[in-house]
Amino acid sequence: MPPAHLRAGLLAGAVAVTGLWAVQVHPSARLDALFATGAHLTGLLAGYGVLVMLFLMARVPAVEHGVGADRLARWHAWGGRWVLSLCVGHTVLALCGYAVHRGTDLLTAGAELLGYPALAAATLGTGLLIAVGVTSARAVRRRVTHETWRALHLLTYLAAALAFAHQLAGPEIAGSKFAAWTWTLLHTTVAALLVWYRLVVPVRQALRHALRVTEVRREGPDVVSVLIQGAGLDELRAEPGQFFRWRFLQRRLWRTALPFSLSAPVREDTLRITVKAAGNHTRRMRRLRPGTRVLATGPFGALTAHRRTRRKVLLLAGGVGITPMRALFETLPGGPGDLTLLYRANNAAQLVLRDELEAIAADRQAALHYLLGPSDASFDPLAPQALRNLVPDLAEHDVYLCGPPRMAEAATAALIRAGVPEQHIHAENFTF
Repeated sequence: MPPAHLRAGLLAGAVAVTGLWAVQVHPSARLDALFATGAHLTGLLAGYGVLVMLFLMARVPAVEHGVGADRLARWHAWGGRWVLSLCVGHTVLALCGYAVHRGTDLLTAGAELLGYPALAAATLGTGLLIAVGVTSARAVRRRVTHETWRALHLLTYLAAALAFAHQLAGPEIAGSKFAAWTWTLLHTTVAALLVWYRLVVPVRQALRHALRVTEVRREGPDVVSVLIQGAGLDELRAEPGQFFRWRFLQRRLWRTALPFSLSAPVREDTLRITVKAAGNHTRRMRRLRPGTRVLATGPFGALTAHRRTRRKVLLLAGGVGITPMRALFETLPGGPGDLTLLYRANNAAQLVLRDELEAIAADRQAALHYLLGPSDASFDPLAPQALRNLVPDLAEHDVYLCGPPRMAEAATAALIRAGVPEQHIHAENFTF
């Protein structure tokens, strides 16, 4: 599913929800009616927004492969802010409307409203969503562990269920059998997708493929490759450039699913990932024992050969972002001179899989350049002119880009200034 199609579908849904509200509006100049009308619209849009947020994270393959997991995560984060704003707006408008209607103050009105079970459920659901939103803010997110953040995020499911119970009692839904059935069908569909792709499929894959660690190989300072073997891995249809979410069933690792790209094509029922120690979990992976059971969900990601639109391709990697680029460097179709790989690192000691890259370049007659030097050096190897010097016909290339967020942003801006159309720059940024 292309991103434009998904955006259009989600926008059409929002328009339909607004239409459902509009056909039931009874125009009135009374203040309490105006508050109530605003509360109904914001409530419907908030309920629809919660469904959209859950759908974006349901890991539906057709969506993830077309849109990209990184873009879905950004849309989810951006949409979450709007959903919270709509929830708060709905609450405030409903409270003000009831207070004006009853001729009482806001505290008394709030206490009376909490006496209705559906409204109490909605208040609890809103509180849970606010808690999730607060812990997702950057300032707070950096101070909580991934496990804590993830556990709090699971409260979104409870909040959605409470909101659904409240919405069925609202006038726009309860007043129309068609609206009630449609609203219920939407919630049931999203719930089924979540259960299937986030629970059933991972369990089925674990039982079918029986993945186990076979080797942990040191590749450089704080970098290891993990080789994982299983049965029938061709059924996964994993493509170079894609990633899985890995859960290693070993003490202090089993609780967290980590996203890592394949650093080599699937061979003889063996998957390989290459990991840099950048946190507690990645450091512990250096001590993985052969035989450790592995649960892998995927493949995910859209940074594959399907994105390609031009004969010539530039692969641009930074740091451990070389892992999907290395797999693509080996497998992307192309003749001599069609492929170029630029690998950015602070120094030669930080180059990962160097021997493999040079062997692939020699075998395929592809260009390979290392862009070495600290990021604060006077010479910027990612400057537009520097890129054009290395790749004279740069504007005629498709560019695949993977690296740390700041490097990826700077490289994207430089590529555009160097003449590469933005639609020919293909990137995924894993900041989960």
